[in-house]
Amino acid sequence: MKLPAANLRLLLCCLPLLFLFTTTVNAQNMEDIKARMLSRKPTLDAMKASGAIGEGNDGYLHVRQPGADAKVVNEENADRRTVNSMIAEKEGTSAEQVSRAAAKKLRDFAAPGQWIQSNDGKWLKK
Repeated sequence: MKLPAANLRLLLCCLPLLFLFTTTVNAQNMEDIKARMLSRKPTLDAMKASGAIGEGNDGYLHVRQPGADAKVVNEENADRRTVNSMIAEKEGTSAEQVSRAAAKKLRDFAAPGQWIQSNDGKWLKK
């Protein structure tokens, strides 16, 4: 399909605006995600300290004991998936690769006594 010259010029003028809008939306989404993740951190830290949840080798939280707030864990994991997908798209890789790299960092930063999952799937206390 061939576009008339006027439509082509309009499209070329609008593309930068569309890119700017998309970038702004992504930046706003990231700010919203960051705020949600920060607001959940005290609850997640308490659940990690109690052993109710642990950091999996897939970059996501896993419920380990009854009584963990699965809703909070699911919300955190959903935000992590979104962030990992955005990073993967930007870096030209897969979300799974980003998640695995994040898992290593999360294990490295886990506090002593928290549950972490090794690469072979075994759960250990750090």
